[in-house]
Amino acid sequence: MAGEVGRHLEFCALTGNEARGLELLSENRNLFDEVESPLDQLDFLTGVEVLLQRVALLGHDALPTTGYAGRTWTVAALRAEVKSRADDLAARFDTRNGTTVHTDRRRSRLDRAPLLESLELTLRPRGLDDLAPAEPIAAPAPAAPPRTVTAVPDSLPELIVRARALDEQGHPDAQACWARLRTLVTARGHVHPDDPAVGPLVRLRADLLADEGNRAGERDEYADAADLHEEAAGLYDDAGAPGHAALARASALLATAEIPAPDTDATDTTDTTGTDTTGTDTDAAEAKVAVLTAAHAAMVRLHEETPGLAPYQEARLLRMRATALGLRLQTSHSEEHAAPVFAEADLLHAFAVRHDLPGQISNALLLRASTHALSGDLPAAVAEIDALLDRLKAQGPAWHLPRTLGLRGRLQLGLRDATTAYADFSESLRLAADWPADAVGTDRLHGDLAEACMHLGRPDEALRHLTLSAEAHLRRGSRTDAFCAYSNAAQLSLELGRVEDCIALLDSVLAEPDAAAGELDDRLLAQLRLTRARALHAGEDLKAATAEFVTLAAESAGWDDDPGSHAMIAAETAVLLGESGEFGRARQAADQALAAHARAPRYEKVSNCVRELARLQAQQQGADGLADALDLLAVAGRIADEARTAGYEAHGRSLDTALAYEHGRVNAYAGTYEDALTALNRAVALLDERSPEPDRAEEWAEEWAECVRLAGAVEGIYLERPAPALTRIDAAVTRLTAAGHTELTEPLISLAARLRDEE
Repeated sequence: MAGEVGRHLEFCALTGNEARGLELLSENRNLFDEVESPLDQLDFLTGVEVLLQRVALLGHDALPTTGYAGRTWTVAALRAEVKSRADDLAARFDTRNGTTVHTDRRRSRLDRAPLLESLELTLRPRGLDDLAPAEPIAAPAPAAPPRTVTAVPDSLPELIVRARALDEQGHPDAQACWARLRTLVTARGHVHPDDPAVGPLVRLRADLLADEGNRAGERDEYADAADLHEEAAGLYDDAGAPGHAALARASALLATAEIPAPDTDATDTTDTTGTDTTGTDTDAAEAKVAVLTAAHAAMVRLHEETPGLAPYQEARLLRMRATALGLRLQTSHSEEHAAPVFAEADLLHAFAVRHDLPGQISNALLLRASTHALSGDLPAAVAEIDALLDRLKAQGPAWHLPRTLGLRGRLQLGLRDATTAYADFSESLRLAADWPADAVGTDRLHGDLAEACMHLGRPDEALRHLTLSAEAHLRRGSRTDAFCAYSNAAQLSLELGRVEDCIALLDSVLAEPDAAAGELDDRLLAQLRLTRARALHAGEDLKAATAEFVTLAAESAGWDDDPGSHAMIAAETAVLLGESGEFGRARQAADQALAAHARAPRYEKVSNCVRELARLQAQQQGADGLADALDLLAVAGRIADEARTAGYEAHGRSLDTALAYEHGRVNAYAGTYEDALTALNRAVALLDERSPEPDRAEEWAEEWAECVRLAGAVEGIYLERPAPALTRIDAAVTRLTAAGHTELTEPLISLAARLRDEE
């Protein structure tokens, strides 16, 4: 995709989106070094040059930007470097072919004038002034060490030594070295250097397997990670490196403990309808606690039985021991499991201080902060994080700053301070631009920033960060996480009323080969298809939406492990069939929902379904549909009774008041107005009995005002009793006005005017 990225940069340059182009260039900086096809490289570099040329023409040639590894770049310097390389490539192609085609194409692209001054994209537009510093940047203070980019050596022995040295530090630049080594070692004709400083080939192969295992673990591919680490441990034994073998075996233990139990999904805590169903699965939690306890004990034995460990190896074992106990606390949420984590973190901290291991000192302090957070003491966690940030700024390592700020942002969200969280996540992403995206978790940071944006009422910006999160997940190979992020972006697009954008995004995701072939998690695919079906419904393509819902309902009927999700899908299917007037099929779908609800209660969703189905039948069939509609409302009544017995509190409207209101509407549609008025009076009385909570006062007032309005209409218009209706309405207007809900009085005032005119 290098050429396509170059075209995207060119598009940004020609549409007034130069700042977005520089952001995309930073996100794709790996293409400077990883594109092997000369033609693709030429296409990419030409797009880069078009962008940099435009930025320079706008007077920002001194802006810092991202370029080839090994040095820092400004727009002017990178433009000169890119021009030289691209000119050379084009000339070599033309010399070989005996034409001027490639040189001419480059000149044509570089000579194009902007298509328009500014094209505002869906995502939040930014200008170059937003990127440029407001004043000249002073020399960095000692408290903020500058980023030092590590060049990838050309010499194979030097490359191996450099990779291992960086890996010992946990330095992110080790990734580029391992990637280069993996390419060289697997190439035909590779000859391992005969150098005592490098060691045997089996040691290098073990190193590469361990790195591959680490990357698999970061993608939550724990079974693969465990296998890779076990294989690496065997090779380390063959190479006579017992310390490295111990680390690999400890990594395998940790990865094995993270493997989800059968019939569970480690990445999904919501059902396919987006309704939170996270709960404590006692058996699964206890099993995982036992596995993590055993893993920790095995690591302790491994630590004690492995002689001659180097300090950095011993520190890593201590960190993995603490991590295992931290995961146990995260699983159990038991107070008794917190103290052992603190003890292990303190042991790691003392060891790291004694041996001057800055990265492990930071890891120990981060573990302490995380443990405070898991224990529910968020202020203590923030205090630990603030102290750690001060240390990192003063002593490093600098690459720990992005993830530490990211954790601080998540803690601030927990403390409901979205503004501070937004600032932390934004600064974290700014600092993350200096490092390989995989090493600092850019994918998660974009997702976190999207959450902060939603809390701040900035959905457009949230949508942009969700898509950036998905793209970052894809680049690191985490396709499930990427599709989850795309699913959230699609849902947000739908909530913003961007129905076509939502459908287009989901169509492209569902057309991906692994999605089309059904290789993804079936529940994630169902979520994507469900959102698409809802978007089709919102876009008034009722036929297509209904067909998709019917298919999903049939498929989810086989989810024996998740009847609750089937209940909710079948409920929505019933309503769509009702909208189409297919009440026989709608009742069948509703019966499926009720059967699944009996196994896994979904009181609110299923009650809403049968009430809405009753309303649709009465609305479309009038008196002829009254009997069936009342039968459905009787079912809704039984659900409300069950919910009351179970102590269930609806998240939205009370099931009882909603049922009384629906009785009023159904009878009104059927022409039985006295029964309708009786039901509506009951709904108003039930609402009057419930004093609304402060955060639901507006919602309660809306529901109460609508019940009064409909009761006034039935009484004053259909029963032709305007006087009592006007008394009711005038009293309601007075009450709502006194409570400050003046906007809710308009429909009532309009109805009162109509009744007075008719008098």
